Amino acid sequence: MSVSFLSCGRFRLPLGQRTLLMGILNVTPDSFSDGGRYASPSKAVAKALQMEAEGADIVDIGGESTRPGAQPVSVRQELRRVIPVIERLSKRLKIPISIDTSKAVVARIALESGASLVNDVTALRDPDMGPVVAQAGVPVVLMHMRGTPRTMQVKPAYRRLIPEVLSEIKTAVRKAREAGISDQKILIDPGIGFGKRPGDNLRLLKEIPRFKALGFPVVMGPSRKSFIQSVLGLPVQDRLFGTAAAVTICASLGADIVRVHDVAVMSQVVKMADAVRFS
Repeated sequence: MSVSFLSCGRFRLPLGQRTLLMGILNVTPDSFSDGGRYASPSKAVAKALQMEAEGADIVDIGGESTRPGAQPVSVRQELRRVIPVIERLSKRLKIPISIDTSKAVVARIALESGASLVNDVTALRDPDMGPVVAQAGVPVVLMHMRGTPRTMQVKPAYRRLIPEVLSEIKTAVRKAREAGISDQKILIDPGIGFGKRPGDNLRLLKEIPRFKALGFPVVMGPSRKSFIQSVLGLPVQDRLFGTAAAVTICASLGADIVRVHDVAVMSQVVKMADAVRFS
């Protein structure tokens, strides 16, 4: 399958022409990197507008932390965090809003409030998520993760990492199709940092072409993740250069979208990598 653009509501994003940037906006108190910084709607709105100005193609808004060991939050709490931000931004942003959630109820209300893409780290485990996405006609990111954020890093193990991740992503794709989601609306994410050991994450970066071979746009999220610490020995606030190196690899090997915190810097990184890749 080959598509030249991704349709997100009234927005059309080019695919295969350049690497797209998904800016991370966590409206949570406990996310691993920026928890609490954008918990108020006014700060979150200002940050999203800043990311748009810096070159983001999508703003991804999440109201529940998915860091290792994170505790789940209620639907009510998640809605309280994300909906006021989405409602305000939908009137001001000129780029799509993605809702980062694994709950179908949250996805439905977020889409009704102005979001036009669903980023689901559980790849449709909520049985109602597939029908919600299908009915709305929006794209969905199907991410690979074993377990839950609370349990995923408790001794993760694979006999054959890439074949197993590919197989489980294919299962998620079948589930999406059975729910009525068209192939043109499916994106896949190998899930860096989600139930993976440091070496596993490095391997996922190296094997991006094998995920591309499935025929769907590939999303990669290496930003500030702990596998960078395993190589460089640096705390989260000092992982900018490690992230830039990982993003360069993602762009060079064909990732369609990279999910990042530092939009201004990573915009320069992908432009340089794309200049070589598409020359």
